[in-house]
Amino acid sequence: MPRTRHVPERTCIACGRKFPKRELARIVRSPQGGVTADPTGKSPGRGSYLCRAAGCWERGVRRGALERGLRTGLSQQEKTSLMEYYLASVSQTITVED
Repeated sequence: MPRTRHVPERTCIACGRKFPKRELARIVRSPQGGVTADPTGKSPGRGSYLCRAAGCWERGVRRGALERGLRTGLSQQEKTSLMEYYLASVSQTITVED
């Protein structure tokens, strides 16, 4: 009987739903204290995950869910950078499921 491969799951910090890790965007607080998007999912530091829904990014970035998850404050520049990342990368990869 063939083995099924383990698929790591992570939780979106805004909506609380679980998804396969590859379907979420990782936001990382580096050891130096900067907050950036982590497209590889492998950067060192404390990470939090957001799903691709626009409402989750709104809640995560603008309403403080990321700040709580990363245990740090976000500057206005970091918030702008994360929203630009969402608009450029994440929102373009949304697929419609039947």
